[in-house]
Amino acid sequence: MANWTIDDIPRQTGRLAVITGATGGLGFETALGLAGAGADVVLTGRNAEKGQTALDKIRAQHPGASIRYAHLDLASLASVRQFAEQFADEHGALDLLINNAGVMMPPKRQTTSDGFELQFGTNYLGHFALTERLLPLLRAGRQPRVVNVSSGAHKVGAAIHFDDLQWQRSYKPWPAYAQSKLAMLMFALELQRRSDANGWGVLSNAAHPGYARTDLIANGPGDSGLLQMLNRMTIEPLASHSAADGALPTLFAATAPEAKPGGYYGPSGLFEMKGPPGEARIARHAQDKAVAARLWEVSEALTSARWPGASMEHAS
Repeated sequence: MANWTIDDIPRQTGRLAVITGATGGLGFETALGLAGAGADVVLTGRNAEKGQTALDKIRAQHPGASIRYAHLDLASLASVRQFAEQFADEHGALDLLINNAGVMMPPKRQTTSDGFELQFGTNYLGHFALTERLLPLLRAGRQPRVVNVSSGAHKVGAAIHFDDLQWQRSYKPWPAYAQSKLAMLMFALELQRRSDANGWGVLSNAAHPGYARTDLIANGPGDSGLLQMLNRMTIEPLASHSAADGALPTLFAATAPEAKPGGYYGPSGLFEMKGPPGEARIARHAQDKAVAARLWEVSEALTSARWPGASMEHAS
């Protein structure tokens, strides 16, 4: 996969893809890449105006693109249900689901409409529920794949805090964000194990963008202050890359024939911050099958998800 670029994406003609959080940043670049390769792409987001702008930008580069926008708020289980039901009414199968949407480190604790801590609820639980609801369509798809967008944050100060998953006792922005991204990676690995054990036929993997220049940080802790200014002046020029480059690991995970079940991909440069896609390192604690199984069960209870025959007796 040395120096893998957007030009290496295999033709995706006839494949139907759903991308969460696709009106800007990494999600938009992922949609742009897939649309350029011929996929039928559904961009989801919370803002119809931004959705239309994203569609216009993609069509400007790929006039024949098969794309549309659909409303989906991962911070609302009701929205997840409504999207999935509407999508199932319109489509009999789904080939590719990219769980990309996310929020990052709001300074003060916020909650979703269901009362979950915002990052855990949006970045992880919403995607857990969405994937479960779309599983029947994925099982009917052609060589279906699910790609979870995680983060290098899963390695640093990250743990699944079963005693306080919603950070009600003492909210800390970074550990809460890291937990949500660790959960996304563990979900990808567990989904592959359960797919293998139950014959779902879904390839599940994960990717991370490295240090990509997007508006994610600006939409979380903000884009002002001395720390952010120093970051933009020093670290960012040396260690970051564009949103388009940051989307390449996701596109590789989603389309490359050599992308592996249970694989994890990210930038191959120093500290996995930037560079062409390569295999990324999975922290040891992210590979704990017992924790992953417990997280799955807790997530089912929180979201009322009901996975068919999701026995782990043979999968762990």
